[in-house]
Amino acid sequence: MESFERARLDAYFTKIAAHFLPQERVASFLITHLLAERPSFVRAVASLSDVRAVLPKPKSINAAARRDVERSVSVDALSRDLFNDPDAALDYIESRAGGERAVLLDVGGYFAPVLAHLHEQFSGEIAGVIEDTENGHRRYAALEKLPCPVVSVARSPLKDPEDYLVGQSVVFSTEAVMRGRGDILHGRPSLVIGFGKLGSSIARLLQAKGVHVTVFDIDPVRRTQALSQGFSVARDREAALTGAGLVLCATGAVSLRGEDFAHLRNGAYVATVTSSEDELELDLLPEVYTRTAVGDHVTRYRTTGHYFYLANGGNAVNFLHGASVGPFIFLVQAEILAAIRLLTDQHLAPGLHVVPAPDRAAIAATWLSYFNR
Repeated sequence: MESFERARLDAYFTKIAAHFLPQERVASFLITHLLAERPSFVRAVASLSDVRAVLPKPKSINAAARRDVERSVSVDALSRDLFNDPDAALDYIESRAGGERAVLLDVGGYFAPVLAHLHEQFSGEIAGVIEDTENGHRRYAALEKLPCPVVSVARSPLKDPEDYLVGQSVVFSTEAVMRGRGDILHGRPSLVIGFGKLGSSIARLLQAKGVHVTVFDIDPVRRTQALSQGFSVARDREAALTGAGLVLCATGAVSLRGEDFAHLRNGAYVATVTSSEDELELDLLPEVYTRTAVGDHVTRYRTTGHYFYLANGGNAVNFLHGASVGPFIFLVQAEILAAIRLLTDQHLAPGLHVVPAPDRAAIAATWLSYFNR
């Protein structure tokens, strides 16, 4: 970022933080994509809470941003394994914030498997969780009983611009990867698995480029939505895979299981909108496949009579080009700041919550004053 852009961003977050300053400071743990612009957001979180650790998503760490953040905050390694083991997770939180009141800022439901254990056994108090993604929202909603409040910004109207632009960046990066090998989108029927906010955005953008798009979603309501918007809708995933030259996985859950890959047509490209551990069961692919790097960020999987290409190792393809959505991401980050105050001051009941509409309106008005110029 240019210095004047960074100064404007810092001024914006200072304004937002002042508006949502909580009455009490709590400890916080921040999971985030540590991208180039992210230090400003980290500083804003630190102005409202005592950040005990930043845990960057492993596949989206900008080295300069990490160095910047490390000057004032501990940066720890993040893994699903850490937060799949209740005792290991508890030991970690205790080591950083034992006996304190703490807020967990999540991206993708990392804390969900151990939340009940943390809430029950932590020597301090888990004030609540703030979740940023649809995938994470579903992970918390699927818990039999939430032991504490979870404020989700995943379905906020302030996130709609981000979702559209993420879809745009996914299509851009997928096409760039293909063009790097001399292939193009046109003439390559595409299958979009998942017709939520991201999947529907991707499908529409591909359609606008003249690509024939088929949609598969397990939700019958979303299938009817896809039909109403002019897309072909697959009745079963296996048949859809056999005809697709490009498969874009946008479920936030498992899109392709180990046995599904055999149904891909020869030469098909596979790309995802999130990490491979969430979308693809690559570990369950038969051992008969050999893996060969055949271009920048493209791996060919090949066995006798069958081959396909995987973009970016199965991780979010748009992170190859920075995954930028411009200043619209700052709307959602501001809503996360508002959620810190909500959890800190309101002592919400256990369950899913959202940021109040007046707070979202205040965020939008402030954002417009800084970025609509």
